[in-house]
Amino acid sequence: MSELAELSALRAQPGARTTTPLCRLAQELAALAGWRRYLTALLLGALLAAALPPVDVTPVVFVVFPLFLWLDDGSATPWASARLGYVFALGFFVAGLYWVAAALFVDIAQFWWALPFAVLGLPLLLAAFVALGTYATGLLRMRAGLDGLARICVFAVTWSLAEWLRGHVLTGFPWNLVGYVWSGGFPGALAMLQTVAWVGIYGLSFLTVLAASLPALLGTPSLEPLRPVRRVMPAIAAAALILLPAGAGALRLALSPSQTTDTWLRLVQPSIAETSKWDPNEAEANFHRLIELSSAPPQHPLTAVIWPEAAVTYFLERDDPHRAAVAGVVPRGGYVLTGALRGSAPPQRVTAVWNSVDAIDGSGRIAAQYDKAHLVPFGEYMPLRDLLPFNKLTPGAIDLSAGPGPRTISLPGLPPFAPLICYEAIFPGAVVDPHDRPAWILNVTNDAWYGRSAGPYQHFAIARTRAVEEGLPLVRVANNGITGVVDAQGRVLAHTSLNAVGPADIPLSATGPATPYSRAGDWLFLAMLALGTAIAAGTTLLRRSA
Repeated sequence: MSELAELSALRAQPGARTTTPLCRLAQELAALAGWRRYLTALLLGALLAAALPPVDVTPVVFVVFPLFLWLDDGSATPWASARLGYVFALGFFVAGLYWVAAALFVDIAQFWWALPFAVLGLPLLLAAFVALGTYATGLLRMRAGLDGLARICVFAVTWSLAEWLRGHVLTGFPWNLVGYVWSGGFPGALAMLQTVAWVGIYGLSFLTVLAASLPALLGTPSLEPLRPVRRVMPAIAAAALILLPAGAGALRLALSPSQTTDTWLRLVQPSIAETSKWDPNEAEANFHRLIELSSAPPQHPLTAVIWPEAAVTYFLERDDPHRAAVAGVVPRGGYVLTGALRGSAPPQRVTAVWNSVDAIDGSGRIAAQYDKAHLVPFGEYMPLRDLLPFNKLTPGAIDLSAGPGPRTISLPGLPPFAPLICYEAIFPGAVVDPHDRPAWILNVTNDAWYGRSAGPYQHFAIARTRAVEEGLPLVRVANNGITGVVDAQGRVLAHTSLNAVGPADIPLSATGPATPYSRAGDWLFLAMLALGTAIAAGTTLLRRSA
């Protein structure tokens, strides 16, 4: 008899109750119907968001996933599972991505109409991926008779595969994957985060969902007659799935102490409000703030001064006076690395614009450039421009153009680096040129759009994870967000607070060895999914043959 049929039979018996509290709770959740069932799913999804930065209550996952699975025991059809998963994911994404709407308040008079789309539109779209996964799990559970461990494995596989699809379909949006519950400040989380060096963030999501879901088996009535040791085996297995990788991660940290190089960098966080950043009347004052912050005498010889995303609001390749002013704060023999907008080549009029990183040397020459490749839909360009008669959220009538993709910039006197602009840091496996490995990652960003919300904290934690995946130190410079330095194992060596203003001089961390993930990418994650599927198939066949 399947678990669903077993629970249904118990509910059909007047006064029937299982004996353990967890079994009774599982039975009560499975029996919920109507609005109570969907409200519970919505609240559980919202609670799951508390496991992510900046709240960082990571153990919440071990409560939320079993409760959701017990709730799903009451789903009579695969479509019922899909609807339940959709509502659950809607709660998760609304609670985890509420801050997206904050960007509209920079110019709420123009974009007020988009507020409900920002609050609900994105979560409504992203929830469809989770619903697809719960539909697949429900279909296999009911058609193939999956229950127990097999069902848990399939649920972890389909959830993780849905996350992977979310990160790739329609340009992708792999934000707040479940694996990121280990990217914040929960004690010991960094040891578990080392797992991404082998299997990437999608693989860590799979392990986390599998471990967090196993305790759902404690609510299975068929476990009650077993001896106490066998009854708690699901909890023991869940603990092993966390403690063994975390132990390996702790060993990796112990064997790789943080080391610095002789290269010193000045990180400049100007904290210019988004409401004034693009105001022509404020442009000179904003520019001179950057110059002033960059001019303070250093305690150590500097190799580069780094400004955040779009720090310079002029087209530097067309503006000799401002380029000369930048050259005035270039360290001797070094560079200013700044986010800037780049227009199509002069002297023709500007017909295309790129979001770029410029490397300016002491002569005022642009020694190297990188153009952002992964642009933000609606923010930097309007999808379906011919059908949607709206402006993008960022200033300017021209949609930004995309660059060719990850590259390594090599400059004399500066270790080669991979530049990432803002949003590009969220895409695992797509942050460095695999054929030209850099020594470090530079992420320039502007989180001033999101004010004092969860967004900047989540963004920093996501960027931190890229450092561990690639085995490369990360230098992150924000206009107003979290500027910080992360070593190749993900240790946060220094960081600023929101709204902080000032320069920070830091030594560049040493490069780590290439990680298995940096070499194999998501193939190891796909192998994990295949293993999970094989375990589910094997346990189902063994149960049928018994």
